[in-house]
Amino acid sequence: MSQAPTELELTLGDVAHGGFTVARHEGRVVFVRHGAPGERVRVAVTEPGEKDRFWRADVTEVLEASEYRVKHPWAAADALSARTPDAVPGGAEFGHLSLPYQRELKGRVLAEQLRRLAKTEASEVGFTGVEAAEEERADGLGWRTRAAFGVDRAGSLAMRAARSHTLIKTPALPLAVDAINELHLSEVDLSGLGRVEIAAPAAGGAPLVLVVPARHDAAGVRRAGAAANRVSRHVGERASVGLLTQAAGAAADGAGELRRVSGRTWLQEQVGEHAFRVTGEGFWQVHRTAPQTLTHAVLAAAGVQEGEDWLDLYAGAGLFSAPLAQAVGPTGSLLSIEGAPGTHRDARKNLHALPQAQVLQGRVERALREHAGTRPHGVVLDPPRAGAGKAGVAAIAASGAQKVVYVSCDPASFARDVDLFAGRGYTLEGLRGFDLYPHTHHLETVAVLRRA
Repeated sequence: MSQAPTELELTLGDVAHGGFTVARHEGRVVFVRHGAPGERVRVAVTEPGEKDRFWRADVTEVLEASEYRVKHPWAAADALSARTPDAVPGGAEFGHLSLPYQRELKGRVLAEQLRRLAKTEASEVGFTGVEAAEEERADGLGWRTRAAFGVDRAGSLAMRAARSHTLIKTPALPLAVDAINELHLSEVDLSGLGRVEIAAPAAGGAPLVLVVPARHDAAGVRRAGAAANRVSRHVGERASVGLLTQAAGAAADGAGELRRVSGRTWLQEQVGEHAFRVTGEGFWQVHRTAPQTLTHAVLAAAGVQEGEDWLDLYAGAGLFSAPLAQAVGPTGSLLSIEGAPGTHRDARKNLHALPQAQVLQGRVERALREHAGTRPHGVVLDPPRAGAGKAGVAAIAASGAQKVVYVSCDPASFARDVDLFAGRGYTLEGLRGFDLYPHTHHLETVAVLRRA
């Protein structure tokens, strides 16, 4: 049996979900990163199983370049200058393309997923292309207010290569806001840590640095505590530092302990007139202007009237709950449901001044069953990447809501859920896409579904 090739010359086809272009070699599909539709390239095959239905590959040389190819804004993430595919940190796989073309490709992916999974044409439901976030920079950099790093064997700040456990030393992250890079944590010995999470308030203020032990036994936690103290001494009053002692998940899950090392273990975010407390790794939109961009889009799509009853599902710290509660006013009601215990506690604090808002903690499906008589005018939902799924869609449909405003960060799960909603009598009647992750393949959508 012949072995699979390690290098190929390919002509790249159209973009596919996940940041790939699709090519073919002797009848086998090859998903290629760091290319552009129409390019002729040389690639390194990274997953060449001879019996696999498809292969994955990375561009190593461009033989015929796309007119949309540009200089990568993050040199370390430029596949063409890397020694091997494992030397490229993940998180900027579209950086070699112009920003307008990145958005065009993201729009194509969204339209293809809707067509394939929901038998719906995006252009027929108001979709006109992926929009930039409000106040976006022309270069698409400096937007990440949250950044996650690994720690390599030398105790240095690092990031993982895509689809790999290989760690690449990362002194700076051009996609991050200045407040994160200006901490210069690459100068600190991080030995004993397995992960470092940094969050910076979009409106300014001291960032929060969370450190996670490499090992979670008593000795490992002690070693991580020593590293946390080194970080604290390095940042001084420029940042708060916390130690998260749990093997997986986030502090908001309630499965571990979040210890204060210095400063405080939470951040305050501001969106319009509403202030939000976000503890530890509690969910918050990553792009510095995503909260305001999405809030404006959601409120426009919802068209909430005073006195109405609404649900906000997978509500997080209450980003949408607060303006929705304000919009329905004292004669209306807003039921905010969030599963993570820590984030739920934040939501209770963030909504305490709005008596028309009721805040529940638990699985969305269960909470809706327990409030089966609510009969809301509308629902806003912002589920995790996996989407609402069969159970979530069924529970929302059972609530009797006439309008659903769906915020999604994954076009595949979104399209699948649109099809599930269609089976429950809902029609997609509005769709917008937002580029809240420049230089990556990700996008956010805000859709309106209405019950026939």
